[in-house]
Amino acid sequence: MDVFVDTSGLYALLDADDRLHDRAASAWGYLHRKRRTLKSHNYVIVETAVIMQRRLGMAAVGALVRDVVPLLGVVWVDENLHSAAVTALLASERRDISLVDWTSFELMRRLGIKDALTFDGHFTDQGFSVFSDDERIT
Repeated sequence: MDVFVDTSGLYALLDADDRLHDRAASAWGYLHRKRRTLKSHNYVIVETAVIMQRRLGMAAVGALVRDVVPLLGVVWVDENLHSAAVTALLASERRDISLVDWTSFELMRRLGIKDALTFDGHFTDQGFSVFSDDERIT
């Protein structure tokens, strides 16, 4: 069973000083022990890299690219997926949900992924389950 990995989960995992780091590390370990397939998309990788570069520096970006990205099945956003996400963004008229998030929701629905490693409440608002430590929260 696939699990989507969001920016908030990746960032918390890689920043040892983040208040959610222990929860992210626990969930990451649990998902690997259970041999769950971890998926994301290139917009999440770009967003995570930008945040890490600004907050933690280039060594942290290197760790993301070298140590974590190879463990993910990264889906490259094509024109069709991007267009669907933009349509959802504009239709929602919500300023608090990013294009990256709408892309994630659309991709998860297309791939039939119901679970996410994230600390972003918008995923549960959209009907997905999220992992906190080694438990799934619906």
